[in-house]
Amino acid sequence: MANTSIPVLETKRLVLRGPEPQDYAAFKATFASYRSRFMGGPLNAYETWMLYASEIGHWEIRGFGMWMVHLKDTGETVGMAGGWFPAKWPEREIAWIIWPDKAGKGYALEATDRVRRYVYHDLGWETAVSYIDPKNLDSIRLAERLGCTKDHAAPTVDGNDAVYRHPTPNQLQGQTGHGIAMEIAHYQDPLFKPKGFAID
Repeated sequence: MANTSIPVLETKRLVLRGPEPQDYAAFKATFASYRSRFMGGPLNAYETWMLYASEIGHWEIRGFGMWMVHLKDTGETVGMAGGWFPAKWPEREIAWIIWPDKAGKGYALEATDRVRRYVYHDLGWETAVSYIDPKNLDSIRLAERLGCTKDHAAPTVDGNDAVYRHPTPNQLQGQTGHGIAMEIAHYQDPLFKPKGFAID
C-alpha cells in the first residue's frame, strides 16, 4: 500500500516513489549481496527486514527519506536515492544505492540530482553531505560528478567515513549545475554508450 504523503518525483527516465512492500525483494537481494559492503552489509534476513522497516519509518519521523527509483517506461525498480538523517548522524545526508545489475547507466546520477533539487528547493535545505566509505571508489566518483568536495573539517558518522559536501543551491545555478545537466542528458540519450569503467 503506497504512502500517499510521500511526494513522487520524476525525471526523463525515472520515477521516484516511497518504499512499498513489493519493492522489498530487490532491496533484500541487494543488501544481502556484496554490493552492500560499504553500507553495513551484507546483511542477514532479519537485519535486511529491520533496515527496510527503518526506510519506511524514516519518512514518518523526519518527513523525508529514501525513494525507490523506478524506470519510467517499465516500472522496474533499479535502486534507491534520497535524504537520510538517522539518530547520531551529524548532518542530513543525501544517499543512493543502485542494484548490482543496473549500475553504469547513470541512474544514480539522475536520481540523486533530482533528489537534491527537491530537498534544496522544496524542503529548504541549504547544505547536505554524503558519508562515503573511503574504499567505495564508485560512490566517490559519483559524488565528484555531482559537484561534491571532500570536507575534511566536517564530523563523520563513525570516524571511518569520508564526508563529501554537496554544492549549495546557489553554486548549482552556475557551471557546476550546467555540467551535471549535460552529463545526465548524455545518459538519457538512447544512442549514448558510455565507455570505460562502469560507474553509477
